[in-house]
Amino acid sequence: MENYANIYGIDISKDTFDVVDLEGNHSDFKNTKKGFMEFKKTIKKDSLCVMEVTGIYHLNIAKFLFKKKIDVSVVNPLRIKRFFQMLLKRNKTDKADAKMIATYGDNQKPNLWEPCSEKMEQSKDIYKIMDQMIRFRAGLKNKLSALVTKEAMIFAIKEIKKQILLVSESILNLENKINELVKEEDAELLTNLKSISGIGERTATLLIISTDRFKNFDSSKQLSSYFGLAPTEHRSGTSVKGSNRISKMGNPDVRKTLYMCALQASRNNKTCSILYNRLLDKGKPKKVALIAVANKLLKITYAIAKSGLKYDPNYVSKLDRSKIVSST
Repeated sequence: MENYANIYGIDISKDTFDVVDLEGNHSDFKNTKKGFMEFKKTIKKDSLCVMEVTGIYHLNIAKFLFKKKIDVSVVNPLRIKRFFQMLLKRNKTDKADAKMIATYGDNQKPNLWEPCSEKMEQSKDIYKIMDQMIRFRAGLKNKLSALVTKEAMIFAIKEIKKQILLVSESILNLENKINELVKEEDAELLTNLKSISGIGERTATLLIISTDRFKNFDSSKQLSSYFGLAPTEHRSGTSVKGSNRISKMGNPDVRKTLYMCALQASRNNKTCSILYNRLLDKGKPKKVALIAVANKLLKITYAIAKSGLKYDPNYVSKLDRSKIVSST
């Protein structure tokens, strides 16, 4: 990344955003188009604007600045937090956060951001709606079980079953629309990911949407950390030795989906099956072995996405010669 004459750290909330430059000059604006225009007037030439990922609140201003040809970096908040801790900073205010974000941008030289394609944005929005409906349907099914157990009125049971059918139909329609958009965006990538034993169309689609076609990752380790599947160790001296566990950061739907895929891959994917059984033979719990398989699947999907090739189980199983998929 080039050196900039000015770097602005932006701390964003639902209604406002605070801006601080490297010299500590502070200003705040409304998180609206009018506020964006007011902020733009203050931006000097040769500037970089750095902000955290904040759900959906950062998207509008990031897109606005990108359209105005102002360089933008959007950073994982965990990286900012660790940088904050490394410098032993304790103040927690919007102004202090914005200053730290600017300092991070100057020190770490983050990559520039660009928005997803329109089809990817639509796919993400539709997926969020579909996910809400899936959760709603699960609630209806739980309620149905309770009513049947209590021998409730037949009328109530019929109504809930009717709602479950309607919601299920809507979920299927939304899923078909997402698949249609993803195929239009990158049919080859979808086909290649589906060639991996253990990865079905729904999982492949979810991975493409969640990673924006794997564009923003430089390694499979980054991908694993992003989805919260990277193992963490808790150890200090000889007296503190906690168990290793995954971080559970990132998208929980992806973790849950990959865990379910790992169940199938541990039986049907040769590479994953070898890994799974080797860990069991070492005395590892089944859950630990399955998480390792989920990580393996992520490594394979990353390799396939970056290589542009379909999955070759015979090639991948030869780990000593493979340069695409690293060993676990």
